[in-house]
Amino acid sequence: MNATRSIWAALFLGAAFSVAAAQAQDAPDVPLEADIVVMGELHDIALHHDNQAAWVARMAPAAVVFEMLPPELADIAENMRGADAGTLGDALAWEERGWPDFPSYHPIFTAVGEARIYGAEVPRDDLSRAVSQGAAAVFGDGAERFLLDLDLPLEEQTLREDLQDRAHCGLMPPEMLPGMVEVQRLRDAVLARTALTALDETGGPVAVITGNGHARTDWGVPAYLRAADPDVTVHAIGQVLPDDEAMPFDTRLSFAVDLSHRGDPCDALR
Repeated sequence: MNATRSIWAALFLGAAFSVAAAQAQDAPDVPLEADIVVMGELHDIALHHDNQAAWVARMAPAAVVFEMLPPELADIAENMRGADAGTLGDALAWEERGWPDFPSYHPIFTAVGEARIYGAEVPRDDLSRAVSQGAAAVFGDGAERFLLDLDLPLEEQTLREDLQDRAHCGLMPPEMLPGMVEVQRLRDAVLARTALTALDETGGPVAVITGNGHARTDWGVPAYLRAADPDVTVHAIGQVLPDDEAMPFDTRLSFAVDLSHRGDPCDALR
């Protein structure tokens, strides 16, 4: 396998995760009154998932959208409400699909209660096509509503390619960087579309469980939501480490946690 294909496999076939243990504490009080509340996380920090579970319980949303679930597995999660972590995690093939160990996410599924569960994970084939064909072509009908038909401003495009390069340890072939930006745009737009569908079908409010990169307000899911429907109220929460870059959120929370479980995050790509 050549270098490009090796990186591609690590990006889209999943990598092994471990999760930092959560420390018992009350979740911070955050605004939860919007039509759609986007709850960001670092995927491998259990404390972030515990906070999300507490916020979902307080918010009592009509629907919860998960970045980590394809639509067909969201239906399974709905039909298995109350299942223990091992049973539900196996049914959702959670770790097989590359996500961190399911027990850290299980409290969120417990907190959902009777809310509708929606999945917004983009299929791997679509991610691959977005690299070569662009996000708009893969998204299909409605791409214009989410601004996918427009080129990004040069300054933003350059910044986002640089972020992709740094996120992938400088190992990404330069010719892949524009395509990876298109992948991110596609994921953001699908999350936003799914959240709006959930709002329309249930009346809301809607909670969105996703990574911090999708929760940022400048070019993540909140920006797509506001472009697609300016009348919908949105609040985005970011949960970051003290030395993380200054991504913009409506509410930004910083937590110092033990990261010894991570090792060298670039090993999977190497």
